Amino acid sequence: MAQTVHQHSHPALHHRPAHFGYALTGLSVGILLSQLGTNVVGIGLPTFMREFGATFAEVQWVVVAYLLTVTALIVGVGRFADQLGKKKLYLAGLISFLAASVICALAPNLIVLIAGRGLQGLGGAIIMALSFALVGEIMPKDRIGLAMGVLSMMVALGIALGPSLGSLALVTFGWRAMFWVNLPLGLLAYVLLSRYLPRTIDTSHSVRSLSNFDWSGTIVLSLTLLAYCVAMTLSGSHGINHSLVLQYLAGAVLGLVLFLAIETKARQPLLSLGLFRDRLLSTSMMISVLAYAVMMATLVLGPIFLTRGVDLDTRATGLVMTVGPLTSAMMSIPAGWMSDRIGPRLTLLGGLTLMTIGSALMSLITIEHGVQEYVTSIILISLGLAFFQTPNNTAVMSAARSEQRGLVSALLALGRNLGLITGASLMGAIFGAAAGQTGPASGGTAAATQAAIARGMESTFRVAAAMAGCALILALVGFRRRITDHASR
Repeated sequence: MAQTVHQHSHPALHHRPAHFGYALTGLSVGILLSQLGTNVVGIGLPTFMREFGATFAEVQWVVVAYLLTVTALIVGVGRFADQLGKKKLYLAGLISFLAASVICALAPNLIVLIAGRGLQGLGGAIIMALSFALVGEIMPKDRIGLAMGVLSMMVALGIALGPSLGSLALVTFGWRAMFWVNLPLGLLAYVLLSRYLPRTIDTSHSVRSLSNFDWSGTIVLSLTLLAYCVAMTLSGSHGINHSLVLQYLAGAVLGLVLFLAIETKARQPLLSLGLFRDRLLSTSMMISVLAYAVMMATLVLGPIFLTRGVDLDTRATGLVMTVGPLTSAMMSIPAGWMSDRIGPRLTLLGGLTLMTIGSALMSLITIEHGVQEYVTSIILISLGLAFFQTPNNTAVMSAARSEQRGLVSALLALGRNLGLITGASLMGAIFGAAAGQTGPASGGTAAATQAAIARGMESTFRVAAAMAGCALILALVGFRRRITDHASR
């Protein structure tokens, strides 16, 4: 039913804590931890290769294990929280994340390190799934946009700070410090949230028995998402037509069919299929996949263009690459403020327009003026992301009923992760095809390499501009009435 995720009253008004700012601080630190978990260890891959005598393909799973676990489990833990209780599960997720960080820091070999990263992904899935849901519980309705902006800022800060914080820890104390650094942040978040998150979050609505939890649907969906993510990950190195990639994609399709069959018969389904009849939620998820795929293109291809295209050194490339995430971080709170003042619809449409313009400009980039053009384009794309994600989260979470906020928040996070994974593989494949045999891996002349990179950027960001334009059209159609209706409630 279209009303599945709607509400006519705001539970937070009945159980808002006296010091909800402390709770918001705890949630902000928690989501920062989950984002650092995604990219703080990337800088350490060469060190892991030397430390464990492993190949790059093997140590890459230190990064991939976390992202795959988060994506595979995030919907299940969101639904689990709606039945078990959001506060209980969030605190358990923090403990899991910290315990896994200790395992990683003490890992004697690569297998233990990868296993620890998988356990860390379980904690990260819980944190990502519930952070925005808990904001919807504790904040008064007229401040939700601002609070969503704070969390969005922390997501962007996590992306921006991950490589630099990892590099600092690695150079100063060694690779194990990249995991020890999580402990003081995680303990701070735990203390704040255990004290200042109101108990009524888990008691304002009756917590249903877990005996009827849709375990079969949860397992099948997790395996389906895992198969898709592995296929996308392998396609970057093997190509989309590789037999192994096609097998995983076929497994994902079969898993989806089986999951839908299970959900139509389940007494308490993991995902009520009627939930997607809500145009606000379904449109929001589709737009998130497109928008984050575009953003991922800048993260994947930016270093290639800056180092091999315009010959920047590693330090200069790192500085330029922080421009985008820092722009998103700085503008997330103003985006939330604007969403509260003028409504999420206009703010969101403005953000997607900026993202489309920035992607189009990136497709016109040249080697001669590469750095200036890159910075201009990435600022527009990052501004667009900030002014999209905050009102998008605000509109959807404001419309969700309290007993479904965990699931809805998880679905929003799933859209983000699927966009990042799909964008990394799709954009990389487009770039590689356009660059051709004279690309950066061919060993050709510098001029040929630069020309190939320019062609790759042009083709890739033409597709990115088209994707951002499609997201804008979807927002114009899908949010035409409903986002205004929700915002006025």
